[in-house]
Amino acid sequence: MERYIFIIVLLVCCLLAVRCYSSGKVTGACDNMTPQHKKGAQQSPAPFSVTTDRFSFKEGDEIIVRLLAASTPFIGFMLQAREVGGSSPLGSFTVTSGEAQLLTCNGLSNSAVSHTSDSPKSSILGIWRAPISGNLTSIQFSASFAKDYSTFWVGVRSSPVTYNISAAPPANSTSISITSISSFASSSKLSNSSTGCGSTKVCFSQPLNCDPGVSPDCYFLSAMTSPGDTAVQLEMTGPSDGYIAIGFSDDQRMGNDDIYICGRDSGGLIQLQHAFSTGRKRPDILPLGNVSDVTSSVNNSIISCSFTTRNPISTQRSGGSSSLYYLMIVHGPSSSGTIGVHTGTFISDTKVDISSPQVVTSEKEPPIIKAHGSLMLIAWMTTGSLGMIIARYLKGVAKGKHYFGKDVWFLAHVSLMTLTVAATIIAFILAFSEVGGWSGGAHPVLGCIVMILAFFQPIAAMFRCGPHHHWRFLFNWSHALNAVAIKGLAVAAIFTGLSYFSTSEDSWLLKVMGGFVGWEATLYILLELHMRWKLNDHAESASESTRMELLLLVLFFLGNIAFLVALLVGIGSS
Repeated sequence: MERYIFIIVLLVCCLLAVRCYSSGKVTGACDNMTPQHKKGAQQSPAPFSVTTDRFSFKEGDEIIVRLLAASTPFIGFMLQAREVGGSSPLGSFTVTSGEAQLLTCNGLSNSAVSHTSDSPKSSILGIWRAPISGNLTSIQFSASFAKDYSTFWVGVRSSPVTYNISAAPPANSTSISITSISSFASSSKLSNSSTGCGSTKVCFSQPLNCDPGVSPDCYFLSAMTSPGDTAVQLEMTGPSDGYIAIGFSDDQRMGNDDIYICGRDSGGLIQLQHAFSTGRKRPDILPLGNVSDVTSSVNNSIISCSFTTRNPISTQRSGGSSSLYYLMIVHGPSSSGTIGVHTGTFISDTKVDISSPQVVTSEKEPPIIKAHGSLMLIAWMTTGSLGMIIARYLKGVAKGKHYFGKDVWFLAHVSLMTLTVAATIIAFILAFSEVGGWSGGAHPVLGCIVMILAFFQPIAAMFRCGPHHHWRFLFNWSHALNAVAIKGLAVAAIFTGLSYFSTSEDSWLLKVMGGFVGWEATLYILLELHMRWKLNDHAESASESTRMELLLLVLFFLGNIAFLVALLVGIGSS
């Protein structure tokens, strides 16, 4: 019995010990900041980082400190401020969320921060206040991170923060608000604006020259440097339900790009992440590194981030020395803090030196993509529409006239729809050969559905039964409904495709396309009304009916050509 009691007491003690560690009450580790896990600390580079919002301080100053996970969350942590090379905690902290708590180390209240539970964490924010007196010197923030019980890192440090009696407060901030820190944002701190573009900073926007302070549909990137300083002040903003990101690249394709992502974390708050793209897949998240003055906001789905980085821009993992880069802006959805495939991409047309203020223009769409768009537009707004109109409304125009044993209307219908399907196939091949993969978003999904349905439409027609067969009505209905479905999906695909070509702030291409659809719908309605009126009223002669049908066809064709030419010109000049 005594043996069983001993085992039970031992298990209870172990459980209490485990509970103690998971609750973050780790004052026993104040000196060496090493978890009491009976394991050795990892010697590999930590997948976590410690960043600050400034690089100098004086007595009584407050510094925002952030603990960040790159790709793997941490379950435990401990944070202190120490003199560079020192071993004792300095100053005091304030925490901003329930995931962090204050500890007393070496008799100094609130001199350390630790976790409150072993829940996964990707970001922790705290505010450190410098002592108001004493012999102050440069400091570093030192942290320990636990990925799990047996995997942890000790001595993960921030960049040194220099003691300077004349230290200025952080840029874009006159005070530190716990409310703004906990949400990691206050929109009033952001300065995303076109002011200074071309004179004091580099600006890249879509549409060209849009002002993010005025237009809610403006995607905007700016970069500003100071002579003799390696720091780069970066700003980005744009409408998105998930994230926006900016990148620096050696070419105009995804891959080997230095990226900063401004997007929602798992809690819905806006966070800044540093990443590196290795191709057409989700980029690898890196430690944020030497980044400060971070502010972010989201307002009516417009996401904004501004920050100062001293990280060298690198388009290769081993580093790079070039000062010229293509600029990129992308946006897309996110889920639980993980970014999805981008649904919009804007790339500068030339390489840019971000230390030379200028207004940067967007890359022009490749000729192959323009050809793709033009072919799809001609196919489904002109030849396809004419083929469908002839089959439904103009069978009686050349009644009794045959060629090769077929009615004239039938030959015209087949010829036009053959051209439509051929143009669709060619456009489909051109797009995939240029992009080299799946680009993401609704447009390729709609395009693939249109391609599949259009491909099988003529094949099904080849195996139709005779005109007097008792099952012929099944073919007639399925053929007509499939044609309507293709038409509707093709129009949706064209709208989403034109959004890539629409570079003006008023989106005139989309408006012209809207007029195009409206014109076509109006003529369809008129032709349908005329057909039903003719069926119910036999007073009209065949010649009068034919003249009216041909008149409506001519009107349709003239309007169609006018809209088509306007859109083709817009695509060509995009």
